[in-house]
Amino acid sequence: MTISVVTGANSGIGRATAIHLAQQGHDVYGTVRSVDKAGKLLAMAADAGVEINLVELDVADDESVRAGFARILDETGGRADVLVNNAGIGGNAVAEECPPSSYLDIMNVNLCGAVRCLQQVLPGMRARHSGAIVNITSIAGRIAALAQSPYVTSKWALEGLSEGLAQELAPFGIRVVIIEPGVTKSAIFAKNIDAPNQTGAYDAQYRRMFQFYAAGHAHATDPFEVGRLIHHAITTDEPQLRYAVSWAGPEIVAGRQGMSDEAWVALGAPDDDADYFAAFASAFGLDISSS
Repeated sequence: MTISVVTGANSGIGRATAIHLAQQGHDVYGTVRSVDKAGKLLAMAADAGVEINLVELDVADDESVRAGFARILDETGGRADVLVNNAGIGGNAVAEECPPSSYLDIMNVNLCGAVRCLQQVLPGMRARHSGAIVNITSIAGRIAALAQSPYVTSKWALEGLSEGLAQELAPFGIRVVIIEPGVTKSAIFAKNIDAPNQTGAYDAQYRRMFQFYAAGHAHATDPFEVGRLIHHAITTDEPQLRYAVSWAGPEIVAGRQGMSDEAWVALGAPDDDADYFAAFASAFGLDISSS
């Protein structure tokens, strides 16, 4: 039986992935910050006819991660075959108005949290010469999404970590997968409402960022689609490093690849929202002008 650990399993992509992998016969350990708040996860797992082993763990804390994984590895005889680094938080701000402490807090969860967890499972994976590390980044790990500077920075960092990790682990037969979701149904969007526009100079940037998510909300992808993709990515005989998924994911990744840096910079220049939305549609094939 494959033993899989999914961090941030209490909602959204993490919850769907934990349940889907369990449906495929995996013995799944889902990490949550509070077991007391995992009622919906347990109810959905029961409805799906599977069981998720809950582990209380905070990826932002060294000792919490060590203790949580010590319990997992003790119960599994030292095995963890798959690690899905899903736990993460959002963060809205333009660079001028974002205190360095906010960058550090978000990086501590989105980047360092993944590092803490992978460091717990890699010794065993190396010894067995097998395993998979799945890092959930974002389309914001491929484009610098407007007015989300700390979040973007953390996801670009996780992309870079993952690229290097893939080469580091190739000699040991360990697969590294980067999943880049676009807009997926998740509680994170309900919490993503901050607009710290302290100077008042960045009204357009925040407005356009929120409009993108408002447009995407109506088309948001079921997180179980991401769970199915993760299962494919860790089992296929023709693995890829990166997989873009969910609403706007493939379009934005492909659009940015086909765009010059000069065109990217120019995309941010229009004063008028209608001009910006038209340029966005031309670049990515996505109409975000209405929701």
